[in-house]
Amino acid sequence: MKMISDWFERFFHDPQAVILTVVMVVGTSVVLVMGQDLAPVLASMVIAYLLEGVVLQFQRQLRMPRLLAVTVVFVLFIAFVLFLLLGLLPLASRQLTQLIQQLPSMIIHGQNLLLSLPAQYPEFITEAQVLEVISAVRAEIATWGQKILSWSLAAGLGMMTVVIYLVLLPLLVFFFLKDKGLILNWLHEFLPRDHTLAQQVWREVDRQMGNYVRGKFMEIVVVWVATFAAFAYLGLQFAMLLALMVGLSVIVPYIGAVVVTAPVALVAFFQWGWGPEFLWLLGVYLVIQGLDGNVLVPLLFSEVVDLHPIAIITAVLVFGGLWGFWGVFFAIPLATVVQSILKAWPRPVAVME
Repeated sequence: MKMISDWFERFFHDPQAVILTVVMVVGTSVVLVMGQDLAPVLASMVIAYLLEGVVLQFQRQLRMPRLLAVTVVFVLFIAFVLFLLLGLLPLASRQLTQLIQQLPSMIIHGQNLLLSLPAQYPEFITEAQVLEVISAVRAEIATWGQKILSWSLAAGLGMMTVVIYLVLLPLLVFFFLKDKGLILNWLHEFLPRDHTLAQQVWREVDRQMGNYVRGKFMEIVVVWVATFAAFAYLGLQFAMLLALMVGLSVIVPYIGAVVVTAPVALVAFFQWGWGPEFLWLLGVYLVIQGLDGNVLVPLLFSEVVDLHPIAIITAVLVFGGLWGFWGVFFAIPLATVVQSILKAWPRPVAVME
């Protein structure tokens, strides 16, 4: 017991640390226990948080009253959502359907290429090894097919949920933006009067998370548009679908770029073979990835705290396992939250003997 009391005295001697711990435990518990039920509220809070920066810019730069700024930003947000729902998603869906329809012919073509390898390189590969690879690929394709079928059935059953989200989310986003001051004042009533440490941590988190999330959104859009323009100019099939995949791949650092390269290369190979068009496509794609990593990322995230690659990958795995897509998207901001808390935490005091 003495060891536990000594440890508690070292790390929780400051009442501010206790307050911060209680706030973190309560917030995390609510998300873990009621996250699925409160998903529309949590999602609308995230969206409102992202739009708040735009609202503040309208207020400062254009001297708009807050209500007018909120209204203008909300209208722009609705227009963007309608563009996604009516313009981007139908096109991406059509290209996905076309890709699925062409998969059997692609698989047959790939199988014939594999079967020709033993005759070309008998000293490196045998027919038995090729047949074993083909069998493994077929089994994997069958597994993925079952997953896609079950996902499509679940998506069909969840259409009512989607409709509810489309109605609730805009309303919640608007009221979170309009009544921000009232909501924050109400929350302050439940906190002790002296919560300096919690305020310090929140200011650091707000700066880091706001910069990161808004920058990441801009990175997705820029990479998606640039990739689509390049793919469409080169005549690559399914240009919109593949460009969207490349844009979304920046959400997961390191891993995303590696994973999305495979479908881009395979589609280009089955369309052109080992021709100059294929090499041009890969060259342009690698240039876009290089500009993203070496120019766009430093420009957008210059004010974000650098995290070690091990910390980034660990955060992606941990938070992605807890909260799925949103956990992956916010893995780095959440890691900066942990970093900010550790930096602001009161240093242990020496225990007197």
